[in-house]
Amino acid sequence: MKKLLTICLLALAGAAHAQGVMQFSTDNHDFGNVPEGTMATYEFKFKNTGNQPVVIANVQASCGCTTPDWTKTPVLPGKMGVIKAMYSSAGRPGVFNKTVTVTSNATEASKVLSIKGTVLTKDQIKPTLTPAQLAASPHLVLDRSAHDFGKMEAGQQPTARFTVKNTGKTELVLGALSSGCYCVGYKNNPAPIAPGQSEVVELLYSQRQLGQVSDAVTISSNDVSGDAKITLKANIVRDLSGNSMVKESGTAVPFK
Repeated sequence: MKKLLTICLLALAGAAHAQGVMQFSTDNHDFGNVPEGTMATYEFKFKNTGNQPVVIANVQASCGCTTPDWTKTPVLPGKMGVIKAMYSSAGRPGVFNKTVTVTSNATEASKVLSIKGTVLTKDQIKPTLTPAQLAASPHLVLDRSAHDFGKMEAGQQPTARFTVKNTGKTELVLGALSSGCYCVGYKNNPAPIAPGQSEVVELLYSQRQLGQVSDAVTISSNDVSGDAKITLKANIVRDLSGNSMVKESGTAVPFK
């Protein structure tokens, strides 16, 4: 009877200590100097040294400028998982120090990871590069510098398509868009462009001001030679359908 009780107690003790353990190789990373316009990315790798699978419930960044990603499937004992922290440096020169908080079923239910660095403007970083580094950098070339939407209705969100080519020798990463109207955005987040390759970038235009408009847009990137400039134009009217009438059952109705 005593032997059976001992076995039961040992089994209960084992079950109580059955849990995953996230063992990180490091919980902080210093990017050093980061060229403005780049997406600074670091992968925090961990090993499950426990005896149960680790399931990550959520990863929360301390600000919207940091975008986290993580291993979504259970990490079995003895296997590796990843927490990826991505900091958008576009329009954010200066020192940064950010955190991501990992929530899981591991022994340490809430784990804080940190990233830091200094974002340098292109004017600051260019003099620090050697001729070889400058020659090896990416270079952004647009197929054109302007797009005219013609007549459009207020409230519409037309798309302008530009072809971006990387004529440099390293991967080109496009950053944030900036405009005085705050009315231009990416339709989809652009993927990195390999050297010698081209990609079509779609820009959504949501200008609501009536009349002839012209908006200057800056596309930031890790091209140290400078940011790309484009101009979006349109003639915005209140209602495009006002003069478009067709006969239907003897009654004039707006064209649809």
